[in-house]
Amino acid sequence: MTDTVKYLLDESRIPRRWYNIMADLPTPPPPVLHPGTKKPVGPDDLAPLFPMSLILQEVSTDREIDIPGPVREIYKQWRPSPLFRARRLEKALQTPAKIYYKYEGVSPAGSHKPNTAVAQAFYNKEAGVKKIATETGAGQWGSALAMAGAFFGLEIKVFMVRVSYNQKPYRRALMETFGAKCIPSPSSETQSGKAILAQRADHPGSLGIAISEAVEVAATNDDTKYALGSVLNHVLMHQTVVGQEAMAQLEMAGDYPDIIVGCTGGGSNFAGIVFPFIGAQLRGGKKIRAVAIEPAACPSLTRGRYAYDFGDTGHLTPLVKMHTLGSTFTPPPFHAGGLRYHGMAPLISHCQELKLIESKAYTQTEVFSAGVQFARAEGIVPAPEANHAVKGAIDEALRCKTEGKGKTILFNLCGHGHFDMQAYTDYFSGKLTDQSYDEKELAMALAGLPSVSA
Repeated sequence: MTDTVKYLLDESRIPRRWYNIMADLPTPPPPVLHPGTKKPVGPDDLAPLFPMSLILQEVSTDREIDIPGPVREIYKQWRPSPLFRARRLEKALQTPAKIYYKYEGVSPAGSHKPNTAVAQAFYNKEAGVKKIATETGAGQWGSALAMAGAFFGLEIKVFMVRVSYNQKPYRRALMETFGAKCIPSPSSETQSGKAILAQRADHPGSLGIAISEAVEVAATNDDTKYALGSVLNHVLMHQTVVGQEAMAQLEMAGDYPDIIVGCTGGGSNFAGIVFPFIGAQLRGGKKIRAVAIEPAACPSLTRGRYAYDFGDTGHLTPLVKMHTLGSTFTPPPFHAGGLRYHGMAPLISHCQELKLIESKAYTQTEVFSAGVQFARAEGIVPAPEANHAVKGAIDEALRCKTEGKGKTILFNLCGHGHFDMQAYTDYFSGKLTDQSYDEKELAMALAGLPSVSA
């Protein structure tokens, strides 16, 4: 039996604790503010939306937080996820670089999202919660929470961004198979949705709008809490099982990355693979380059403003300081629906301000071209979101080729594209085109940022 197979079968290799980068940052991120008072929020302000255990994780500065036994027990079904070296891709690129990818598509839901979905469902169940409302873009988060809800006997309601609801019917069917109710957003089920539909009956939706609807349902029903699949500190922390496993696996291979690449929408999968390595760097370890790749049609890190903003379009959430395109910004309907969010996770944004990470933006057609090249070399069809990381890794490998430097590159292949084949069909037929956001709409959205004094 090979070492790799033994590793995959050894449940002791599953991390026992989540890593919290807050413990190692040289300066803490700006506080979350109450939208009315503009004062830092306290646990009681968040209690209508989250169970107290998750609120305490959100504000924790402890370096490690124990993973509950029931959560690790479910993790065993797919963790540790495999780390592969992309030797055939290296050969195709003729690069001296070594390329590794952590493959999260092996989870039952097909992405990294169950790493936090299972945890959030567990803590809600433990707190006596019966129902959870949430949003989803491409459907990966909605699928993961629907699955976790089935495991813990929770009723799940998912507001799915309308354009993705129409583009990805099989993601919707997966959620319904797990027992969740999936609703196209904006909808007529909430006041937030009705307000948007009154302005534009055929609105394609956005994650900001879907968040507003889910938050409204949670805030107005005592038996319902809210769950978010990215952006928040505790969500990013739950994903660090990815980076911790990658560290151990690379140690088995006698290697360590020079460059780590991940796609970014809200920031959870990027943080999951990068934060453990950045933490090691901050504690005196090897310095790495961490590169966040985002869509050019929704470029919060590369074009957004670092400012306080609402996390949702309906302005029901607290104010967080992040790289934002403005809470009223509606991205064009490109296929990487999981990356169509107006803001970036506050911790990711803070890391960019501290120059611990860098960011790049790519167009839709060039990332699909990279995804096809990867599939033909490695045999795995990536999700549209993951194609951004593939493109970033390929470009870094080609840079190594030009410079003649044999660096080690690690990227997170955060999900498979089996439910996204229509996007590939459109790409091959020439129907998948690059879409640009409206500069005037972006300017208006940024002009509407809330006023927060220094």
